[in-house]
Amino acid sequence: MSLITEPTASFSPLYEQIKAMILASLQASEWLPGDAIPSEMELAARYAVSQGTVRKAIDELAAQNLLVRRQGKGTFVATHQEEDWQYRFLRLETDLGQKLHLKNQFLACERIQADAYRAGLLKLKAGETLIRIDRVQSSSGKPIVFEEIWLPEARFQGLTLEALNNWPGPVYAFYESEFATHMVRAEEKIKAVLADGSLANHLHLPVGSALLSVERVAFTYGNKPVEIRHARYDTSEQHYDNKLN
Repeated sequence: MSLITEPTASFSPLYEQIKAMILASLQASEWLPGDAIPSEMELAARYAVSQGTVRKAIDELAAQNLLVRRQGKGTFVATHQEEDWQYRFLRLETDLGQKLHLKNQFLACERIQADAYRAGLLKLKAGETLIRIDRVQSSSGKPIVFEEIWLPEARFQGLTLEALNNWPGPVYAFYESEFATHMVRAEEKIKAVLADGSLANHLHLPVGSALLSVERVAFTYGNKPVEIRHARYDTSEQHYDNKLN
């Protein structure tokens, strides 16, 4: 007996139902980032639908960068451990068009109470505990990014400054590995600002230097916001690259 309802005026198309079920498995950590998911044939048998229906669902999830197809190997859950994925969320490159390899230095990791603004962005109640992180990122020994990051403490319990500084790779890969939290998309607001004394000190620039301010809310599966970050970039020798499709 089929597990899926045939589409009618009151139901979504069959492939959308399969897509929702695969997403539910991702949210439940049945398949972790980097894992291969079952084959189309196995999923078709599991859900009692055709392989074509499964293929269409997987195609959509791949287009949304949640799954990755590898020819001859199968389909895998996208992971921030892979370099291509790292650069989906790092848009800085040199003015010569080269990718930047940034070194992290985490300066602070403290617990604070959420104000109304950040609580609203993270779908929390004002007063709930957040983790606030300060980070400087450098290229070839030169600091070019200063970031403030806010995370819901309930999801990132036990996070410490030492653990952040001991992690060798991207912070999103750290969230993924240590807290089973996979970032799938982000919304950003971008504007030009001038460096105040604190920013000038962190970025080794004169006060009043022009910076690019990027405020981001990042989301995990189920469109759940789980991170706020406010970055200020020194773009004197690099730029923010964004490709619109």
